[in-house]
Amino acid sequence: MLRRILVFFTLALAWAGPLASAGPAAAQDAADAIVRINRLENQMRQMSGQLEQLQYENRQLKDQLRKFQEDVEFRFQESGGRGGSKASPSAAPAPRPVQPQTTPQRRSDVFDPSQDPYAPGAPRPLGATPPSAPLAGTEMGGQGEQFAGIGDLIEEEDQTAPGGAISSGMPLPQGALPGRPGPSVAATSTGDPRADFDGAYASFAQKDYDQAEMGFRRFLQSNPRDGLVPEATFWLGETYLQRGRYREAAEQFLSVSADHPSAAKAPDSLLRLGMALNGLGARDRACAVFAELDRKYPQASANVRQGSDREQKRNKCT
Repeated sequence: MLRRILVFFTLALAWAGPLASAGPAAAQDAADAIVRINRLENQMRQMSGQLEQLQYENRQLKDQLRKFQEDVEFRFQESGGRGGSKASPSAAPAPRPVQPQTTPQRRSDVFDPSQDPYAPGAPRPLGATPPSAPLAGTEMGGQGEQFAGIGDLIEEEDQTAPGGAISSGMPLPQGALPGRPGPSVAATSTGDPRADFDGAYASFAQKDYDQAEMGFRRFLQSNPRDGLVPEATFWLGETYLQRGRYREAAEQFLSVSADHPSAAKAPDSLLRLGMALNGLGARDRACAVFAELDRKYPQASANVRQGSDREQKRNKCT
């Protein structure tokens, strides 16, 4: 189509000169040809604009396809990490050929436990080793007995059958909250921590909690030392709390309260921690957390203080 337009444009220029000197009729024909040429130029400009628009839309579609592939990859990895995979019998590795066994020569400097059974590193009979000293309990603000063992409480909930509530009166051993690595997240960080955080928060604001969870976990993995880590941890816990996943929510809120006590979200995290513990059935622990919130953060915002009062009245805390 463009080639035909160019050919017509060339022929029109070739005819325009002779026709201009042939008289009024020829001059009129030349003027008509110039008008047609101008129209053709306008059409070429419009076609070029349409072509650029199509190229831009094509790039957008490629970006959307790439993001979709990354999301599918992440969800596949997450489902594989939870449910595991079983190898089919047809995929079993072929047996290796049997190699003739040779007796290796013993080195003179190799440790032999039979010669010195009490040497450091020698194997001991089961139950012969002394028990290790207990770990120090996690205490917050002098509450001691009430706050110690929140991490173990969360661990016990993880081992309880679904739907079973945990009794808050059951004695719990003291222990800090153990690390719990999450499933692997596809490395799709943009390289801009603020942009990654804003994208995850936008998903939370739209109540797309699954996408928000993935975004905040991706941010925390890619930017472990960024100043937004406390806030990202808080909002990650909030995605769990909104979906009733109280154990995972309590982990995140306790992490903010313990690791970042001076962060802006620390009072909110204590409030949400008490709510998550109440969801686990640990009412006494929740009441202790609300009391610690009032004691440790007397200058907390009005919303946080009102929320603490409301939860204490709801739980009938003394």
